[in-house]
Amino acid sequence: MNWDIIQGKWKQMTGSAKEKWGELTDDDLTQIDGKRDQLAGKLQEKYGITKDEAEKQIDDWASKS
Repeated sequence: MNWDIIQGKWKQMTGSAKEKWGELTDDDLTQIDGKRDQLAGKLQEKYGITKDEAEKQIDDWASKS
């Protein structure tokens, strides 16, 4: 799915994001507000992964959404 669509439907997408990344809190998802770079940063912070790995996970998630 195109990231612009995900950003536009962010409130609906938060459930799917929470399923994929259980460490993300409701507050995290509210702060991210559909911004891809914010999501990547939170994933790096919560899971201790590299930016490249965070981007890969986001791409995989977005393509299945």
